[in-house]
Amino acid sequence: MSDLGSEEITFDVQDGLARVLLNRPKALNALTHDMCVRFRAQLTQWAGDGAVKALAIAGAGDKAFCAGGDIRKLYDEGRSGGSYPFEFYSDEYKLNAAVYHFPKPYVAILNGIVMGGGVGVSAHGSHRIVSDNVMFAMPETGIGLFPDVGGSYFLPRCPGSVGMYLGLTGARLKAADMVYAGLAEAYVPQGRLDDLQTALVSGDVDSAVKALAEDPGPAPLAEQRDAIDRHFGQGSVEDIVASLNEDDTEWAAKTAKTIASKSPTSLKVTYRQLRQGADLDFDACMRMEWRMVNRIIAGTDFYEGTRAVVIDKDQSPAWQPSSLSEVRDEDVDAYFAPLPDGDLVLD
Repeated sequence: MSDLGSEEITFDVQDGLARVLLNRPKALNALTHDMCVRFRAQLTQWAGDGAVKALAIAGAGDKAFCAGGDIRKLYDEGRSGGSYPFEFYSDEYKLNAAVYHFPKPYVAILNGIVMGGGVGVSAHGSHRIVSDNVMFAMPETGIGLFPDVGGSYFLPRCPGSVGMYLGLTGARLKAADMVYAGLAEAYVPQGRLDDLQTALVSGDVDSAVKALAEDPGPAPLAEQRDAIDRHFGQGSVEDIVASLNEDDTEWAAKTAKTIASKSPTSLKVTYRQLRQGADLDFDACMRMEWRMVNRIIAGTDFYEGTRAVVIDKDQSPAWQPSSLSEVRDEDVDAYFAPLPDGDLVLD
């Protein structure tokens, strides 16, 4: 899809195919609160519209499908005690649930950056198609957050311990790795994406994808799978780090260094999140994440991590606490405790 003017998100229907365009290319199509609200309302309408047979979503431009949420605004509003972060996450998570429960084929065409909020409006659809420039990551532990937007559900369902590896490290994946990890169904070359959208109009999504899908090539993740399962299947973050440090390979050393740069609190919270998410259904995962994000908004590491990575870009966050050993079990428990006002209602 091409840029369709100044609207941040556009909707149209062509011969039974509903089309969504995330249309903020200069902002890497990052989601705003208004985009979440409008998109969810449109999904509700299309779900009950018999003329709509399937849906396709893409991002404007070649750089990104969607790079996440509007982190700068969340940072500014959260620091000042505003209500925006609560409103944004509430409506974003309700949107994620609407995508998951959408009763018709939902085809996410992923090219360029796919992070955070972009994962939330793609990973839960029925079909995820990746192309040449795709780059997936859930880098939230690096800004004092956790892999939300349903990461509790889809990461534990990746093969072996791949999901734990992705959630803790924020590792970046290209097309072949996304298919290998079960995060995408198929690879379609960038030059055939317009053909794909034309074919989707037929309403036979599976046949359209099958006709254009090609082999994405070897997946680097497959080469590291044994090591990932061995290290990231451990019983705690501390055990994962110890296991990596006992491994004299270059990959293990690099991975341990990556983990050491993340928020200790986020690492422990994420570990618990993914372990619990493996046994929860989708809606329960979203309600758990709502509890967690409320505590993140009231905490400190999200603001410090965002400052270091997004605002000042000095890449030197001062995490509080600064080490895994200082993060107590009761500190982690607090992120999952019931909220005074009750759980998020996913209607």
